Amino acid sequence: MAQASSVLNLNVRKLWVSLSFHGFVAAMAVLLLCLAPVNVSAAARRQPSQQQLPQKPRFDRNGQFKILQVADMHYADGKTTPCLDVLPSQVHGCSDLNTSVFIQRMIEAEKPNFIVFTGDNIFGFDAKDSAKSLDAAFAPAIAAGIPWAAVLGNHDQEGTLSREGVMKHIVGLKHTLSQFNPSEAHVIDGFGNYNLEVGGVEGSGFANKSVLNLYFLDSGDYSTVPSILGYGWIKASQQFWFQRTSAKLRRAYMSPPMAQKSSAPGLVYFHIPLPEFASFDSSNFTGVRQEGISSASVNSGFFTTMVEAGDVKTVFIGHDHLNDFCGQLTGIQLCYAGGFGYHAYGKAGWSRRARVVVASLEKMEKGGWGAVKSIKTWKRLDDQHLTAIDGQVLWSKSSAGKVK
Repeated sequence: MAQASSVLNLNVRKLWVSLSFHGFVAAMAVLLLCLAPVNVSAAARRQPSQQQLPQKPRFDRNGQFKILQVADMHYADGKTTPCLDVLPSQVHGCSDLNTSVFIQRMIEAEKPNFIVFTGDNIFGFDAKDSAKSLDAAFAPAIAAGIPWAAVLGNHDQEGTLSREGVMKHIVGLKHTLSQFNPSEAHVIDGFGNYNLEVGGVEGSGFANKSVLNLYFLDSGDYSTVPSILGYGWIKASQQFWFQRTSAKLRRAYMSPPMAQKSSAPGLVYFHIPLPEFASFDSSNFTGVRQEGISSASVNSGFFTTMVEAGDVKTVFIGHDHLNDFCGQLTGIQLCYAGGFGYHAYGKAGWSRRARVVVASLEKMEKGGWGAVKSIKTWKRLDDQHLTAIDGQVLWSKSSAGKVK
């Protein structure tokens, strides 16, 4: 999200016109793909070369898969880049390196199986060399040898690399499972639309099935339509790809071996919030809302698309650094992570934070591991003790609610 000094007309960008209605995207996606101009010059380009990928992600032998979400690092030039919105006592010596140390502390404390970076990974305006800034931003994850993935925000491309160039660079880094775009999608908007399948415990009956599906989408940067102001949105071509991918994964999960009666749970990651994030107040979410919902000024209908697909349990985003809440709408949890980076705008005295999500498998009668039984989350603050707050159940086979 934009720095406080560069935000233009907050009132305008926080307005939207709801254009979604039930079934519209599903009915129109194919037609739009054929007729509408698509801002995807990459569709005709060859996919960038990618190093040998790390091993497919899977649940560990304890039946858990833990994900660390890092939102809005806004990394620039390392130790020469100052921190923003910190207490006077924190200003001296505070830089991008504080962001790197925070990642290292989170990795050591939580020992995640996977890390997801949800956009504005670098702040292009302040980065002298975008490639070097990207290398430094992801360095703690790479050094730890932990598989990771990233999506783009609205600031990543504002330096020496184009949006396409940023995603190509990310795909070439070590230990990443990020993808440039799905090979099967000949035409798709944006860069960094892909999915990952998380296998069951090795040696179990679910070892070769995806028991947890992760979707990553490019929510864009800014509108390219002259008559529409504000931020970008998830386009029809991306939604069409999501629908087809979700349906394919559902068929596979409900087929032998170990055929199941419904879809495996899905988690979705992108940067800019959907207009539906404005549906909550303090009575029906967990966390805080300290600024407006900076979504696109139009509603492209992606929330309805996810509801219709039936497998998505939670959406995770960044963008609005002072919001860190989760709220449930029509069976889907909508979750902010809260601002992570020290060169990003924040609130002095309000700790930078990260979101942790852990999916747990059910124990079978014969001692093996089965399907996912629950998905829980909490946040950790970058304070002396990495204080954990706001633990809650996002989804379970029985019911959802808060946990201590």
